[in-house]
Amino acid sequence: MSTRTVAVLAGLGASAFWGGLYPAIKVIMEVLPPFVLLTVRLTVALLVLWPFVWWRGGIHWDRRSWFEVLMVGAMGFGLTLGIQFIGTHLSTASNGALVTTATPAFVVLFGAWLLHERLSRAQAVALIVATVGVLLVIDPRQARLDAMFLGNLALLLGALGWALYSVLVRALTRRLDTLQVSWGAMLGGLPVVLPLALWQSGQVRWESISWGTVAGIFYVALGATAAAMFLWNYAFAHLESGTAALTFFAQPVVGVLVGVLWLGDAVTWPFVLGGALIGVGLYLAAVAPQPVLQKGDEHARA
Repeated sequence: MSTRTVAVLAGLGASAFWGGLYPAIKVIMEVLPPFVLLTVRLTVALLVLWPFVWWRGGIHWDRRSWFEVLMVGAMGFGLTLGIQFIGTHLSTASNGALVTTATPAFVVLFGAWLLHERLSRAQAVALIVATVGVLLVIDPRQARLDAMFLGNLALLLGALGWALYSVLVRALTRRLDTLQVSWGAMLGGLPVVLPLALWQSGQVRWESISWGTVAGIFYVALGATAAAMFLWNYAFAHLESGTAALTFFAQPVVGVLVGVLWLGDAVTWPFVLGGALIGVGLYLAAVAPQPVLQKGDEHARA
């Protein structure tokens, strides 16, 4: 299996983990406020990933590299995820699914601006086909985009921030190890969310914590953070930004599937057709001719 194929699968795996976040967070939010959950999420992920980082020799960066990774992490895991939490709280889940699907388009724009990556005709077609598929899956007619303006604006800013984080990670992994960057970026996000978590600590409902809550926390921390962030960063380390971003479209599909299997939601024809179009878009992106690597890309490491 080629590195390119593995990278596409890695991006799909990350998006699949994130697709299951909504039901898990719905259960956890009953006992843990947003920034407490985000702090626990990052802390557990850091503890779990550190043995793997240590096994691969630890981290021996210079001051500049440490500064760059920590700042990118503060922006991605601190500001961006915090803004997404606020947006989700003020808006609705359907609005969240709709607005955050703007991320791949933003990734393409940032990739062209910061990394000078060109979008090929095949990649452009793939992006359009997959976007149409996502719109069918989430059915924007059900989203109330005329209400809760501040929440929707926060979600849009979150999508913009995550796109910028993803492109910056691709730039960092041209010369730094992907696993190390994943760990360092999460470490950079912790100081941003920790003060807000301490402020919200009085809202924790300790008496309501159950085994289901604990299981949900471990899913969020291990699957949707530790594993997903490494997989996402791996995809961006080995694929051009536009192709890697397309794998994000698996998130709403998995989210709807979880709703069908767990919450008993109905399967509709737009979901089936949309899922098929997303699959076609991902296939077109995966088989598209790979552009010539920019200087430094050959040093990207898993």
